[in-house]
Amino acid sequence: MPPGRRGRRLMGEINVVPYIDVMLVLLIIFMVTAPLLTQGIEVELPKVGAQPLDPADYLDEEALVLSVDAAGNLYLNFGERTAPVSVEDATEQARALLSRGPDRPVLVRADARASYGDVALAMRVLQDAGAGQIGMVTDPEELNIPGGR
Repeated sequence: MPPGRRGRRLMGEINVVPYIDVMLVLLIIFMVTAPLLTQGIEVELPKVGAQPLDPADYLDEEALVLSVDAAGNLYLNFGERTAPVSVEDATEQARALLSRGPDRPVLVRADARASYGDVALAMRVLQDAGAGQIGMVTDPEELNIPGGR
């Protein structure tokens, strides 16, 4: 035996306890912050049996979403605002966001109780800002098939 190594064996195992501790701390951080990251206002989306969009189109960039509540107020997912914006402000902010990312997906998220005119106004705001294609956010339709099938 070499001198200074009497009675000691080399340990051939990795101590994974510190890694598990770090993983659990990160898990707790993500569990606490994930609900805080959802932004926007509470709207009751219309239930429509439309073809869903491909989620791969939205993975690269965050979508630009203009929300319309039941009272016709406009909300843009820009920053952490929860206050309604005017038509002029929404147009300017959407134009600025689209100039930085022209391929950014553009969506309208309107409450089912919002008037047709308010939703059309939201779409016009996005078109004035330079959006080429505008998608509508809806909930999937619940099918009530007689006979329980």
